[in-house]
Amino acid sequence: MFVNHVVISVIVSSCTITLIFLIRKVFRSHLSAKWKYNLWFLLLVSLTPVFIPKSFFDFGDIFASGMIQRNEAGSSTFAAQAPTFENANWVQDLSLSVSRYTPDSLSTIFVSIWVVGMIICASITISAWLKIQQIKRTASVITNQEVIDLFEQCKKDVKITRHIVLAESNQVKSPMTFGVFKTYVVVPSHFDEWLSINEMKYIFLHELMHQKNHDIFMNYVTVVYQLLYWFHPLVWLAFREMRVDREIACDVAVLNFLDKRNYLEYGHTIIKFLDQESGVGNVVFANQLNGSKKAVKKRIEKIASHKAESKLLQLKSTVIFSMVVVLVASQVLVGSALADDRSRYHFQDDRTIYEDLDNYFRGFEGSFVLYDLKADQYRIYNEAGSTQRVSPNSTYKVFLSLFGLETGVISREDSLLKWDGIHYPYEQWNRDQDLFTAMRNSTTWYFKEMDKNISPDMIQAFLEQLNYGNSNTSGGIGEYWIESSLKISPVEQVQLLKAFYTNEFGFQENNIQTVKDSIRLSKKAGSILSGKTGTGTVNQKDVNGWFVGYVENEEGTYFFATNIQNEDDANGPKAAEITLSILKAKGLY
Repeated sequence: MFVNHVVISVIVSSCTITLIFLIRKVFRSHLSAKWKYNLWFLLLVSLTPVFIPKSFFDFGDIFASGMIQRNEAGSSTFAAQAPTFENANWVQDLSLSVSRYTPDSLSTIFVSIWVVGMIICASITISAWLKIQQIKRTASVITNQEVIDLFEQCKKDVKITRHIVLAESNQVKSPMTFGVFKTYVVVPSHFDEWLSINEMKYIFLHELMHQKNHDIFMNYVTVVYQLLYWFHPLVWLAFREMRVDREIACDVAVLNFLDKRNYLEYGHTIIKFLDQESGVGNVVFANQLNGSKKAVKKRIEKIASHKAESKLLQLKSTVIFSMVVVLVASQVLVGSALADDRSRYHFQDDRTIYEDLDNYFRGFEGSFVLYDLKADQYRIYNEAGSTQRVSPNSTYKVFLSLFGLETGVISREDSLLKWDGIHYPYEQWNRDQDLFTAMRNSTTWYFKEMDKNISPDMIQAFLEQLNYGNSNTSGGIGEYWIESSLKISPVEQVQLLKAFYTNEFGFQENNIQTVKDSIRLSKKAGSILSGKTGTGTVNQKDVNGWFVGYVENEEGTYFFATNIQNEDDANGPKAAEITLSILKAKGLY
């Protein structure tokens, strides 16, 4: 799921970067330097959603109206008819293994590569941070009063009141600013011997503008995103352009303080540092006055052509920026919808009691959901597991039977289907079957055949009518419910069984009753147990076990769903065994 979100995020961020480059090119003469830089903040917006928990940022449902509505409480009609048969061996669950050539660990492999890449990039970043610390330790605070007075005057000009450490260091050859909580402006040692007062003023104004515009903090933010998206070349390209635009925006802000006659001198000051190496390489945590020759050339051209920005330019910039905000927001919304793989059901009910039933699930990852129809109350073990959608496998046969009856593919009186002649590993399957024998033997070929005899559109319509899990049939007719695309959570299983039991969806009552009769399992001490097991077998290993159903007695009706997961031995019989233990402990069956 995480990999899917990252892929969608990469697509959305790539579109955003392309859009920003396009807007900058098309409207280059209608955007001020500041707004051109601000466009890059929208990239940060498009890079963020994948790392926000879905509960805080969920737009997918906007595009899936009605797909995850909670079933409302219905009437509590009691099925008073006597069972037509009892399945003495109902705990037996027969299933066929499906082959999965894509290893389950593929996502783990991708995540591992991503983490390793982050660790490598983080190591480089930490190295840069250590260089900054070294500069801080070795830098000398400037004591030249004339320089201090000039620096304080520059602070006053740009309206900065907080304390900023002004220091010099022989480890830097170009001015730099760093430090969020305690800000440092560090200049090369003996700079006052080869820079004029005006040149020093230009440098101070430039560095202080970074502080005023919170560029130091933004430096840290972009470093974090670069770590997260280390694999995305467009993000690297975008952040490189962002840094150049930040310097240009800073240059323009300084030029707005200066007289037009000083523009050339300011440009020469920048050029002075062009050939200067900082001595510490590219320090990602610091704003540096110098940069690549290409970047400095671009800045010099901007400085040379600088004109006071008109109010009309500011207005046009604001309008263009607002337009891009709408486009990027639309992309993020669509991306969120695409990333919503609907792997989890969003469940919230104030009448839910969460229980610790860990002792019953030893050796398995699992969950248990019980719904008391009379009390209208849920009891759930493993909140996260109860909403995680997994393949329904044979539990889907309950509803597939109902679809077959509703469409006339079978009827209660005539549900016999001819054996397809294929020799299956279970002797019970190798014969003609009707609904009751097929349900009793969990004869998969019977239900596959029924599935194929119902039109795909009708199947899809039924699933959406029932809000059945993710309603995804892309796995192919006859296959989508067997460890494939269709997924459902234990909570949804219970809700659907309750809706089926009370016929909330208005199916034909005789069809509802026929299915109820077909899944009736046993009775004892005045309680009737109905349900269906399910087993997901992948590469000859039982990885997914279900038991869903309901218990009817004089006190009421109780719907339940148990799901267990494991690398092997997680099957329907195990799920049924756990369920019966819990029902017995609760005195329900």
